[in-house]
Amino acid sequence: MPHSPRAREPEPVTPDPPGRLSSWPPPLLTQSWLDLAFVHWAADPADVAPLLPPGTVPDVLHGTTYVGLVAFRMHRVGWFGLPGVPYLGSFPETNVRLYSVDGHGRRGVVFRSLDASRLIPVAVALAGFRMPYRWARMSVRREGAVVTYTSRRRWPGPRGARCRMAVRTGAAIEEPTGLEHFLTARWGMHNAFLGRAVYLPNAHPRWPLHRAELLACDEDLVTSAGLPAPEGEPVSVLYSPGVPVRFTRPARPAGVPTP
Repeated sequence: MPHSPRAREPEPVTPDPPGRLSSWPPPLLTQSWLDLAFVHWAADPADVAPLLPPGTVPDVLHGTTYVGLVAFRMHRVGWFGLPGVPYLGSFPETNVRLYSVDGHGRRGVVFRSLDASRLIPVAVALAGFRMPYRWARMSVRREGAVVTYTSRRRWPGPRGARCRMAVRTGAAIEEPTGLEHFLTARWGMHNAFLGRAVYLPNAHPRWPLHRAELLACDEDLVTSAGLPAPEGEPVSVLYSPGVPVRFTRPARPAGVPTP
């Protein structure tokens, strides 16, 4: 792995924000994530490593890393503590994400694609922050215990990349497993920005998680993101009604400092 850092031990996986975030520092960005479906497949770290930003390596649990397909409703994105925007800041989103750890031991996620249904936020995120947002025609519908997420990409390409997922929500999880914490309790994201690796921390209350059954999954977002097609049934399917989220200012570069 040519960009492997000389890493410190990864921080523990914790269901609540780590100490550096627990005081809820002034937010750069606020939003809520609602009606989330977390669908995950096991992945080979060797397939994932070339797709991660410099200064990070795949985060693994018992030697395995994961590819996540996460669909939800973004609600009222706001900047610098201002009230969230009701229309432009509220939209469906579906992302393909990987799991990373940097040379400081900080665990995070890396987004390979983020399909969203509002063009202006997509254009701002692409141009201003180099985030791999994509504009798509999307919907989130609930009928009783079944939530259906649909997406078809408009711009930029590959045009027509799609996802249709339906999950049946089940009972609340009193005590998540180690894998369920590993896949959901993520307190930051790694990204490359202007040639530098950055880490953007976030904080939110502990996830309220529910069991879920995957009723349908017809998608090619994972392969469109440069990953092998998922094989077999997902290893984890979860649902959450959601949480309010705060992002703080980017932290120092993700790689290990030069001595």
